[in-house]
Amino acid sequence: LKWKSQPPQSKRSSQTSGVRSTAFWPTAPVFPAFSSATMNNRQVISAVLLQLFVSASAASLTDGESTLRLRTPNGDMCGQLIQPAGYSCTEHTIETTDGYLLALQRVSSRNGNITLNRGPPVLLQHGLFMAGDCWFLNSPEESLGFILADQGFDVWVGNVRGTFWSHGHVSLSEDDKEFWDWSWQELALYDLAGMISHIYSATKSKVFLVGHSQGTIMSLAALSQPNIVKMVEAAALLCPISYLDHVTAPLVHKMVTLHIDQMIVAMGIHQLNFRSEFLINLLDSLCADLLHCDNMLSSITGDNCCFNDSRIEYYLGYEPHPSSAKNLRHLFQMIRKGTFAKYDYGTFKNLQLYGQASPPVFDLSLIPDSLPMWMGYGGLDGLADVDDMQHTLKELVCNTELLYLENYGHIDFLLSVRAKEDVYDHIIGFFRSLLGQSSSA
Repeated sequence: LKWKSQPPQSKRSSQTSGVRSTAFWPTAPVFPAFSSATMNNRQVISAVLLQLFVSASAASLTDGESTLRLRTPNGDMCGQLIQPAGYSCTEHTIETTDGYLLALQRVSSRNGNITLNRGPPVLLQHGLFMAGDCWFLNSPEESLGFILADQGFDVWVGNVRGTFWSHGHVSLSEDDKEFWDWSWQELALYDLAGMISHIYSATKSKVFLVGHSQGTIMSLAALSQPNIVKMVEAAALLCPISYLDHVTAPLVHKMVTLHIDQMIVAMGIHQLNFRSEFLINLLDSLCADLLHCDNMLSSITGDNCCFNDSRIEYYLGYEPHPSSAKNLRHLFQMIRKGTFAKYDYGTFKNLQLYGQASPPVFDLSLIPDSLPMWMGYGGLDGLADVDDMQHTLKELVCNTELLYLENYGHIDFLLSVRAKEDVYDHIIGFFRSLLGQSSSA
């Protein structure tokens, strides 16, 4: 373990300089004109697209059915995952300002009375294609949600719109394309804002915020908003992301290069549910014809050192959860453009919605310098790259404590068998160091 006041110098600058070239990241508005480097793949790409269209017409794309996953979660998360481990847990539902009904779970220690002696509130915010269950997938001694509860914290577990645990919309069905008309922008400004506000009102205390991956994108965007950050005591971000222009994960590279996000949107697909046969076939096609995906997880996230791969079938009983095609496209816009900005609709619609030709950026310098922040990141992470992390740190004005683990990858921060000692004890120490200074509403 190494505590560093400054991030390490990049070891990949010579390797990533070519990745940022316009030849590798095409920026055509819809379907790219393939360069000579990709011409030999055109027949394969055509076959992939043909298979996608056949799959789209032959099956429902939103039914979430698949025989290739262990199961779709039923019931509520408290009853299925947390209470069987011996922890007190209650279910809460909040309504966002745009009408989505989100599930929040409130978890207390095995040794405590749920109605007495609650500690400070902590909100756990999951990443892309995950939900709140990701904080509880290892043993109580290895999972951050259980560990925080046992340490006396008042643990709240967030689940964004579209995940299996949340409860839909006040008027829209999941079969409606409008239900999926959102990206991480709405997840930050509506979902996360609504969850923080609910917890702040229920506990009369500012909230300690923990995010992983997309949960950090949401957190950084939300914390730049004065009406949200005033309810937050401190933030701990695992694999922090605000910039994505140095992503090295091979499958993500290929999907960006082929503009898979734009193809999916052009085909009228709105929900991305990797439990559906349609999207399983998409990944199979990419890996069979365009990539070597012997280790699918490494292809998506980069290498991981320390999680128990014998539990993968158990993890797949809960993950992945659905997201929206628009959300994926927004993330790919970040990779292509190198910006941390709102969704880019194109010049005309940007002018209508934003009053300017380009989407407004989320200004990290607006996060108050008084907000304590902690960040943990790894040298093997193919998504939250060290270079992009340095870019984020340069724009922040708040004092940030850093934990850099050379051998950790993107998933290790959630599921490493050593995460308690390597990561979580540091987060708890950071929070406890602030408790004497913490304030209530």
